[in-house]
Amino acid sequence: MSDEAVAAQYEAYPYPTRNPQDEKTRLIEGSPSHLDEVCHYIFAGRLPKGRTFRALIAGGGTGDAAIMLAQHAADWGLDAEIVYLDLSVTARAVAESRAAARGLSSIRFLTGSILDAAALAPGPYDYIDCCGVLHHLADPAAGLRALVDVMSPTGGMGLMVYAPFGRDGVYPLQSALRRLGQDLPPSDRVAIARQLLPVLPETNGFVRNPWVGDHRMSDAGLYDLLLHERDRAFTVMELAEMVEAAGLEIAAFMQPIRYRPEIYVKQPRLLSRAQALPPLDQAALAEELAGNMKVHIVYVVGQGRSSEAVADLEDAELCPTLTDRSLMDWVRSFRPGNVLSGDLDGVALRLPMPRLTGAILSRIDGRTDLPALHRAVAAAGPRELTWRDFQMQFTQLYAAFNGAGKLHLRRP
Repeated sequence: MSDEAVAAQYEAYPYPTRNPQDEKTRLIEGSPSHLDEVCHYIFAGRLPKGRTFRALIAGGGTGDAAIMLAQHAADWGLDAEIVYLDLSVTARAVAESRAAARGLSSIRFLTGSILDAAALAPGPYDYIDCCGVLHHLADPAAGLRALVDVMSPTGGMGLMVYAPFGRDGVYPLQSALRRLGQDLPPSDRVAIARQLLPVLPETNGFVRNPWVGDHRMSDAGLYDLLLHERDRAFTVMELAEMVEAAGLEIAAFMQPIRYRPEIYVKQPRLLSRAQALPPLDQAALAEELAGNMKVHIVYVVGQGRSSEAVADLEDAELCPTLTDRSLMDWVRSFRPGNVLSGDLDGVALRLPMPRLTGAILSRIDGRTDLPALHRAVAAAGPRELTWRDFQMQFTQLYAAFNGAGKLHLRRP
C-alpha cells in the first residue's frame, strides 16, 4: 500500500478518537512519554538543566503524547519546546484544539512524514516519541534511522510497536476484510466490517482473542485495527534487532514486570534456568509464555548508554515519586501481610509486600530522598529501623511498583 493511502485513512478516520472538550475534565496519560518515565529511563532521574528541553512527537495523531508531555512540562515548570509532526491534517486539527483547550503554548505543530524529520523539524532533540507509527511504515527501519538523525547523542526515544501474539486473529481478519472491500470507500469498508464481526464463527482466532478491543470503541478504532492499509508486528527479538541496527539499545520495556520470567514460571528449577538467560532473552521468553502482549513499549538510548541512562536506586540524591496517585487509596488500606494484586491482561499478579509498605508509600512525595524517607519512617515507628532494613524493604517495594510502572526516581 502507498503512503498516500495510509495518509488518506487518517484524514477519514483520525486516530485515536478524541474530543477537545474532554480536556476540561481529564488528562490522558500513559506510556511512552510520561515525563516521570522519560526522566527515569533516559536521563537517570535528572532532566537536562540550563536550557530548553526539546521533544519531537513523531507521528502525533490526535495529540495524546504531545498534550501529556506539554502538560507535564508545564506542571514541572520545565522550559520545553515540543514539536508535533504528523501526516494527517485532520488529526493535527484535533491535537491543536486540545492544546488550545488547555492553554498549552509549548507545542509547535507541523504536517509531514517522520521520514522527512531532518528537513521539517531539525534536531537535535532530547527526547523523541514515536508511538504506533513505525509498524505502519513501508520500511520501519528507515523510519527509525530518520529519527536517530535528529536525536541528541545524550537523549533517547520512547517507542511503541505492535506485538504479534496478543494480536492473534487480527491479520487473517484484516486479509478477509481486504478481499471483501478493498475497492470500496472507507465508510463502506467500515460498514462491511460491522456486518461481519457479529457473525464470525467461534473458531475464528479474532473471536477467541479477548485482548483486542479498539473496534468496540469507535469507527476510527475499528479502521486502525482491522482495515489499516499497512501494519506489521514485532516480537521482542525483531524489535531489538531493528533498534540495534539503528545504533540504539533498549533501556527498558514498559511495564517492566510483564517481561520478567518469574511472573510466568513458578517451578524453581525452570525459573533458575530462565533467570540465567541474558536480559533480552528473558524478555523474549516472557513474551512467548504470556501470549497476550499486543504491543511493545520501550525506551531506547544510544548503544552503550543504558547503564548510565536509567535511574539508579543507589543514587541517594534521587527521590521516589508515585506516577499513579490513585494508589493512595490502596496505601491507606494496607495492612502487613497484604499483597500487591493485579491482572496483566489475564495473567494474575500477586506480589507479597514488605511490612513497611504503607508507611513508606504514604510518605513518598517526589521531593523526599531515600535517606530522609528512612528517617521519617523510623521516627514514626514503634521499633528501631536500621538503614539496611529500610533498604531491603524499599528494594522489594520498588521492584514491584516500578515493575508495574507506578514508581520512579527523579531529582526534584
